[in-house]
Amino acid sequence: MRFPTLKGRRLTSALLFAGAALIAGAVIGACTSDEEDQQAQAQDQQVQQMQQQQEQPQAAQPQQQQQQQQQDQPAQVSGEPRENTVQLVKDRGVLLCGVKQTQPLFGFREPDGTVVGFDVDFCKAIAAAMEVDLELVDASDASTRFELLANGNIDVLIRTTTITASRDRELAVDFAQTTFYTGQGFAVHAGSGIGSTADMGGATICVQSGTTTEQNLADHFTDLGLSYTPLGGSDQETQDAFLAGRCDVWTADQSNLASRIGVLDNASDFVILGELISKEPLAPGVRDYDSEWKDIVNWVVHGLIGAEEMGITQANVAAMASNPPNTAIARLLGVSFEGGEVSTLGFESVGAQFIQRAIAEVGNYGEIYANNVGDAVPRACSLNALASEDKSNCPVGTGGILYALPYR
Repeated sequence: MRFPTLKGRRLTSALLFAGAALIAGAVIGACTSDEEDQQAQAQDQQVQQMQQQQEQPQAAQPQQQQQQQQQDQPAQVSGEPRENTVQLVKDRGVLLCGVKQTQPLFGFREPDGTVVGFDVDFCKAIAAAMEVDLELVDASDASTRFELLANGNIDVLIRTTTITASRDRELAVDFAQTTFYTGQGFAVHAGSGIGSTADMGGATICVQSGTTTEQNLADHFTDLGLSYTPLGGSDQETQDAFLAGRCDVWTADQSNLASRIGVLDNASDFVILGELISKEPLAPGVRDYDSEWKDIVNWVVHGLIGAEEMGITQANVAAMASNPPNTAIARLLGVSFEGGEVSTLGFESVGAQFIQRAIAEVGNYGEIYANNVGDAVPRACSLNALASEDKSNCPVGTGGILYALPYR
């Protein structure tokens, strides 16, 4: 084997050294490039992390705020029960019922201080169903009646109050079954020559302030293109103004007009027109999102209507309960039929016999009507008659629409 000469070895060494240097340089350069890349990547990651940290609060903050808002939101917004009025009334042992105390037949304070009327009897029925005492709270002022309910001064409002969409949505009021159907009418002085609203252009009209009556009047006269002068005030003040001749017309629910004018000694001096300009379904009101309480109020009303349909009265309710003739009556009164099981239908908090107690206290719907309203606002052929009433003797287009929902 021939070895290279010294000169060749030196050249080889030089070449090897140069090659090694090139390789080392490449390696060092590669290492330097990797370090720079790593540093650049690290810097990029830091930038990305900083961006994420800056962006994350912006994205997370609304979620955190939403969670906090959900925790801070009142129960009525989320739809959860606001309170348990059923338990509140039971613990208190007293039902606070807001009623009118200035309208004969519906809610009126007698000279001896007792308050009587159609609405009052529904308060009595609910208190009996709950097995508690009753306190009647004066809710005569239309402008503050809903505040009494919202503030907890009363548990239920039964005060000739009309169900409307705005009240249902904006005032946090939940309404039960309608107890009385009426409409806005007009009373005039006999001999005035006024036969309808078309004759009332330029008239001074007495109207209760803060009511749907006031708005209905404005809407109706706008539609007619007629002007009028409103004379506002409380229910009693508008009546007094009309009777004193300070206004030409008095507008209110026709039932209100009939109940007030009908008891006057000079009732013939006034005429209640047949024209109606609105629907006024009157019903008990409770606070929103208090479903168990609303259910009890609602089904007491339906139970009283159902009792009339079934022939159950204040006089015979005990006998019906001891020997019910059929399953429907037994179920309504919360008793067994021929040894069958008694179901509370979910009304465990008040017991299966809560409607029976209500009937025993005030009678069925027809008895409440007859005992308080009577012939002052005739029921036959009116909307307040039972839907099952024979309509053959009623004018075309008239007749009752009242019936109870199935209690089963």
